[in-house]
Amino acid sequence: MNATLLPALLGLGTGLALIIAIGAQNAYLLRLGIDGNPRTVLAVVLVCAFSDAALIAAGVVGIGGLVQAMPAALVLIRFLGAGFLLVYGLLAAYRALKPGRGEALVPAERELRRDPEREEHGPRGADATPTRRPTPPGTPTGPGGTTATRVPAATSGAGTRGRASLRAAILTALALTWLNPHVYLDTVLFLGSLANQQVGDARWWWSGGALTASFVWFFALGFGARLLRPLFARPGAWRVLDGIIAVVMLALGLRLALGG
Repeated sequence: MNATLLPALLGLGTGLALIIAIGAQNAYLLRLGIDGNPRTVLAVVLVCAFSDAALIAAGVVGIGGLVQAMPAALVLIRFLGAGFLLVYGLLAAYRALKPGRGEALVPAERELRRDPEREEHGPRGADATPTRRPTPPGTPTGPGGTTATRVPAATSGAGTRGRASLRAAILTALALTWLNPHVYLDTVLFLGSLANQQVGDARWWWSGGALTASFVWFFALGFGARLLRPLFARPGAWRVLDGIIAVVMLALGLRLALGG
């Protein structure tokens, strides 16, 4: 029992120690977890967790040597990642300085969540304006030969925004994960080498612990962030969060661009 449990616990602890840090991926998931709808958060959490799983598995089977043998590819990834982080950091800074704007890459979904029935059926009460339509033959009519009917609001716009939001969130998570050269060094090389130091089948138990750490952390961060929503009911809290995210993203982008 100890021959399998101990390596798994060591892998779990190492994985958590490596992944629980203020980074671009975690900062993005935190903001999305606070503001995003559960479907989008779940998709991004799965993207992050399965990406980590693929990278850890690659390190265990020995792809770390291939990564070391392709320094030019890492340089290209470094500059692409630096550019992406700098753009994202500038957008976060813009949101912090001008709240409600610069929402590209993290589309606001509050409007879609606020009143789905209003999106589907249009305004109610005093805002609902009856629309006169010609009445089919045989239908009881009011004065003037027409009947007042409420025209449902078009739902294609809401559906398009929802799909665009989900797509943007997934693409952003993929970019933040796979355009980060440190993920190949830390996850593929470092975790892969630690896993392969285990004897026999223990390396797979160690890897299983590290994989579990990724899933536990990303699910906890993505869905645990919802607990912070009462705090972020105040616009000032969003400005502070976006300011912190801007500093993190810009610092990481500059570090990558300068070869750090």
